[in-house]
Amino acid sequence: MPERERGRARGADGRRVGAGAERGSGENRAGAEPDLSAPALIRATTRLRPVPLVPEIRLHLATDPIEVWQRTEHARGRTGLPPPYWAFAWPGGQALGRYLLDHPGAVTGKQVIDLASGSGLVAIAAALAGAAAVAAYDVDPLAAAAIAANAAANDVSVTGVCADILHAGGPPLPAADLVLVADAFYERELAASVMRFLNRARKAGASVLAADVGRAYLPKTRLTALGDYEVPGLAAIEDHDIRTTTIWTLRQ
Repeated sequence: MPERERGRARGADGRRVGAGAERGSGENRAGAEPDLSAPALIRATTRLRPVPLVPEIRLHLATDPIEVWQRTEHARGRTGLPPPYWAFAWPGGQALGRYLLDHPGAVTGKQVIDLASGSGLVAIAAALAGAAAVAAYDVDPLAAAAIAANAAANDVSVTGVCADILHAGGPPLPAADLVLVADAFYERELAASVMRFLNRARKAGASVLAADVGRAYLPKTRLTALGDYEVPGLAAIEDHDIRTTTIWTLRQ
């Protein structure tokens, strides 16, 4: 997510960082003492609602990225916190979640890792599709809390892990049969780190599935397309309400 501005803004990759505010139910009243617990903050800034392309799954979702970011920083009493990716169902996550539910054979009985998990949408879809075990990784502690809340809301078991497994010095490569990643190719350095991890996982024997709308740093020459989805309901976070999103696998 690019640098913030007050009000509506848009990054070079087309991802919006602000939109018209529409407060969800359960928010703190003006002047109320902030509750610093992650679950309470998630409840205060989101509503539990079905995902447009994957209505079988309900997530704690927000309507305005800037508002969530500001309220999170206020509750935490500091600025410079990570963007609230966890509060939105991004197009790649919706498409990959739909793909897993439509193709359960890709995941049934497998040990699964979900990278840059955000809300946990893809991880939850993998669990619903029959994965033996799912670990969802994200570097944001609030994302880990959102993954736990969303998994509970969908009555599935997903292990949310707050850790950076993409870079040297992080945890060792976990054992996995399948690695999933969505919406992670919008920055050059992040995309390069993701691809290094995917190559390591492939060499260790894992399959790879990715989803993306075709952002600037998606390495298409190293991927094979499996199909497309038209993902709706994106007006708050993208240039268009509907984005064509492709499912990819890593070439041999």
